[in-house]
This record gives sequence, structure tokens and C-alpha cells, in this order.
Amino acid sequence: MPVKNRFAEMLPEITAWRHDFHENPELLFEVHRTAAKVADLLREFGCDEVVTGIGRTGVVGVIHGKTDTAGRVIGLRADMDALPIIEQTGAAYASKTPGVMHACGHDGHTSMLLGAAKYLCETRNFDGRAVVIFQPAEEGGGGGREMCADGMMDRFGIQEVYGMHNMPGIPIGHFAIRPGAMMASADQFEITVTGKGGHAAKPHDCIDTTLVASHIIIALQTIASRGVDPMKQVVVSVCTFTTDSTAHNVIPQVVKLKGTVRTMDPGVQDYVERRVTEIATGTALALGAVADVNYQRGYPVTVNAAENTRYAAEVAKAVSGNVDTDTAPLMGAEDFSFMLNERPGAYIFMGNGDTAMVHHPAYNFDDSAIPFGSSWYAGMVEARMPAA
Repeated sequence: MPVKNRFAEMLPEITAWRHDFHENPELLFEVHRTAAKVADLLREFGCDEVVTGIGRTGVVGVIHGKTDTAGRVIGLRADMDALPIIEQTGAAYASKTPGVMHACGHDGHTSMLLGAAKYLCETRNFDGRAVVIFQPAEEGGGGGREMCADGMMDRFGIQEVYGMHNMPGIPIGHFAIRPGAMMASADQFEITVTGKGGHAAKPHDCIDTTLVASHIIIALQTIASRGVDPMKQVVVSVCTFTTDSTAHNVIPQVVKLKGTVRTMDPGVQDYVERRVTEIATGTALALGAVADVNYQRGYPVTVNAAENTRYAAEVAKAVSGNVDTDTAPLMGAEDFSFMLNERPGAYIFMGNGDTAMVHHPAYNFDDSAIPFGSSWYAGMVEARMPAA
């Protein structure tokens, strides 16, 4: 199961889709043009069923194999949304939408899965049903959660689900995966510190919220350094510090802090949520202020099932011969985790070569990776549902 010749033949066509998506990026759930084009192409390919509006703007296509005696159903997922970044690639097909670009390669993911869908519709060399999933709002909107909440897994009978992401720094044609925790959970918090504002020359008449907030920031770092087993990964980052004053001689009445928490363990996630609230409120109280904490759970830990990881790695090895099966976990988050919480499956990285990192204004998906990605998607269907 090496890179399939059909994808080499289709490369100009798949690349043209990718460039069109890149020129016309859309954010979060507002992927109306992208979703419409995906649905039109799936119908053109001859998908047996094409459903739109799953998870608000998601698209699902169902492809029947030559036979369906085994009754197996495999899901393949790609994400469609872009990022609010000003593009600096200089590409001829650069974004036509000011301030929005495909800086994470979702245009490539969508195009590779479309290529696999076309191939599977042509060949149907499998026993079962392939479900191709095109998801909106991966970049912070929780589109995967919304598609699952719409009953996607039960509605289409999905039994296993697989996803892929390109990764700069990994050579083209190489894959990387690991069983267990692959990517972190991502929570966010906002802490509002209220004190007593006043003149900076008379701090004794005030309750200095900037000082209180600064102590909270420092104290929060003890969660990772003193509260969690050093062998377990956790990041607590305060990323914004804003006040209700812009004057150089005013102690503000209110300070707001915003930050993120990343963990690889649900138990650690529970602990950190509790400690953020305890530390913020306790520190503020000790200094005469009040802290209100709004802690919101985001994406869960992305956990690859051991058996499905082996299946994904075997297909990757067959496609290219180059697969790292013990890659280091990443503290970034991925809402494919919602799908993996509903069904066993695996998430794999595919090399994008020596390019700018994802979420950088100079990042661009490398089109030479397309045959490898499309071959892996199609290979997962043929390997897990071999023709009877």
C-alpha cells in the first residue's frame, strides 16, 4: 500500500482545490463557501449520501464499498476553518480575505480528504462504509464537539474514527504518532480582581489591584512547580493583564487577567481548575481585595486508543515506510478529542517539511505532501475494511 498512483495523477486537481480554499479562507462556523464546495464535490464524486449542516456547518459524506457484509463503518475527519491572521506567504494564491488566512493547513487537510473520497468512490475496494467528515471551527470553536452533539456518530453508525494534521519540522512523507495522550487539554480562565482605586501618590488609601494581581500571577506558577507531579505535564499561563485605567498616576479599581491551562491528564485538569480558583481568591483576600474566577473547560486531552494507533501506524508505514510510533506529545490542543471520546480511533501527524510553524503568518501547506495524506486516508479504509 505505497503512495497510490491515482493520487499522483490527481495531484494537480487536488492542488487546485487546496489553492482555492487557501484564497478564500473562512473562520470558525462561518465556513459556508468552503462547506458548499466540499458538498458539491462529494456529490460530483458519487458519494452515496451527502449531508450538510452537521454541527451547524459541517459536511458528512458516506461511501459504500463494493460489499457491506462486515457492517463495519470507518470515519475519516478533516477540518475546514482558517485563522484571523494577516498572511505573509507571498503566494500567488494568497488569501483574498483581509486578516484571515489558512495558517494551520486545514485547506490541505480538506483537500487531501476530498482526494481520498474521490478515489474511494471510484474504486470502492472495501467491505463496509466510509464516512468522510469535514468539520468547522477547530480553531477554538469546538466544531468537533458540535458535530458529536448533533448525533453524528450514531446517525452514521461510525465505529472507529481517524484524523490527521500536517506538522512542520517533520520531513515530507514521514508520519508520527503515539498511543495514549497525544495532545493536551485546553482550558481558559479569566480572573477579575477588584480593590479600591485612587491616587497613586496615596497608596495607603487604596487597595492596589495591580499588586494583588501580580501576586496572583506569581502564586499560580506554584501549581506546576509545587502542586503537580513533575512527571506529569501541565502549563498554567497568564497571557493578558488589563486595568480600567490608562493613567500613570491612578491605582485602578479593577484588573482583569486572562490565561490558559494545558494538561495531559484529566485528574490533573480537575486539580488545576480547583487550585486556580483557590489561589486567586485566597491571595486576593489576604491582600484585602476580591477575586472572581471564571474557569471554562475547553478541548479535552486527545487520547489515541492503543489498538487503533497500531492500525494507523501500519497504514502510514505501508504508505511511506517512515513512521515514528513514539513521538513526543504536544501541549497544543485539538478538538478531534471530542470524536475520540465518543469512538476509538487515532490522530496522526504528517510531515510538512521545513516550513514556518503553524499559526505563523508565513506558514503554508506543502502541496507535495498531498499524495501521502490522501493515500493514508484511503489506506485506512482499505486496511480496516478489506474487500470481501
